[in-house]
Amino acid sequence: MTAHEKVKGPASYFPSIEKKYGQPVEHWLRLLASNNGMKHMEMVNWLKAEYGLGHGHANALVAYHLASLKG
Repeated sequence: MTAHEKVKGPASYFPSIEKKYGQPVEHWLRLLASNNGMKHMEMVNWLKAEYGLGHGHANALVAYHLASLKG
């Protein structure tokens, strides 16, 4: 990727997630990895309820996490 290409998809939320919640994206991805067996919206709702993430941020993290599991 060049400096002029814009990040797209769930990863485009990562800078604002890190800024707003004070944790690196890897922190959130590790938490999601510890909850294998949950469905997409279950993980989104869990992040919202337990850590106060907004819906868009939680959804982006879950989408990225689940896509990485698929390879």
